[in-house]
Amino acid sequence: MNGNGWRNRLRSSLLFAALLLAWEWASRELGLSALVLPAPSVIFRSLWNGLASGYFWPHIRSTGVELLLGLVTGCVIGFASGVVMAESKLLRGVLMPYVVVSQVIPKLALMPLFILWFGFGMTSTVVITALICFFPLMENTLTSLQQVPPERLELFRMLGATPTQTLLRLKLPSGLPGILAGLRVAVVLALVGAVVGEFIGASHGLGALVIASQGMMDTPLMFAVLVLIAVLGMAVYEATLLLERWLLLPYTKLS
Repeated sequence: MNGNGWRNRLRSSLLFAALLLAWEWASRELGLSALVLPAPSVIFRSLWNGLASGYFWPHIRSTGVELLLGLVTGCVIGFASGVVMAESKLLRGVLMPYVVVSQVIPKLALMPLFILWFGFGMTSTVVITALICFFPLMENTLTSLQQVPPERLELFRMLGATPTQTLLRLKLPSGLPGILAGLRVAVVLALVGAVVGEFIGASHGLGALVIASQGMMDTPLMFAVLVLIAVLGMAVYEATLLLERWLLLPYTKLS
């Protein structure tokens, strides 16, 4: 990371610390109830107790597994669908309406149906996670593969390249930045899908723990779980950025 990157990280950390201090001060001076808005120190105590006692770890593991399974499934199907529809105008015209319909229906409305089909537990959550993160990668893959400069396509035709060679050696490398941008969006939405799925269809996981803390009226616990969700999401997102830099490194060296 360059100097500007470290400075930006430092500024962001200082802003975060200032917000926490202001929040702590407001909670103490205004006498806010922990039931309404707990102070950061109270949230940190709840977070530490849950981690130290091992209470959080099974829920973190459950959400993490659902997140990864749903993300991999949705991204594999989304990428493959984007490639197929980019290469076939006929399939694009036939399948696109169904893809759009699958996305405009609220996923929360589909969850009872998934529970009926797959039962309570991990499978339903993985399915809804895959469905949520499928579309961004599919749409970005389709768009990126269609935006290859026409003169390059014509050059490959003149050289006698097959459609497969054109796809692998021209379209995919040219569209890689756009495809990876779709992956970043899919990663963020995948965690949303996993947590939302756990709200209804799971007894374990961070989403289920949010609902449980609401039932117990334990607001510090709810905030502690939200912190864990944020940390998990940032960790997966940073891993995606590392993967992106690694994949784009050969093209960066060429430029």
